[in-house]
Amino acid sequence: MSNFILASQSPRRKQLLQLAEVDFEIDVPNTDESYPPDLALTQIPIYIARIKALAIQQKHASKSVIAADTIVVIDNQILGKPNNEQEAINMLKMLQGRTHQVITGVCVLTPNSCHYFHEITEVSFLPLSLDQIEYYVKRYKPLDKAGSYAIQEWIGAIGIQSIKGCYYNVVGLPISRLMSFLK
Repeated sequence: MSNFILASQSPRRKQLLQLAEVDFEIDVPNTDESYPPDLALTQIPIYIARIKALAIQQKHASKSVIAADTIVVIDNQILGKPNNEQEAINMLKMLQGRTHQVITGVCVLTPNSCHYFHEITEVSFLPLSLDQIEYYVKRYKPLDKAGSYAIQEWIGAIGIQSIKGCYYNVVGLPISRLMSFLK
């Protein structure tokens, strides 16, 4: 597969496409990630992914663009990327000992069509102490991650009790579903 552009600066999405041996290049969109307030939770990451893909396709009309966005949801509240360490700590305090959803929206724009889907994975955290949460935030600096954590880091190894659904979705891209679609 070739002729793809990944519209993302995420090193995790890049790594997952490389793992699947997709031939692609990267172009990072500069887009507003706001969304209409009346969208269903599952539609929010699709909406943002589509905006990212459209921004890149304007520059590369003959290529297909892959874009994605991931949100973390608990109690119908979206936990985005934290603005500072205290916000990250507060988010992890909300998640610890509970189950939340990770929803990734994927948009694939070809020169002639637009396709999109979303994937939901349920993640259950074990109870975590404040010391563990503060250690993770100070050591791993998860300020660029929705929900303030990366499952593939220390906190995933010691704090995740279970996941129901696609592991790679939690990393940032439901790669097996994307590959099935691309075939």
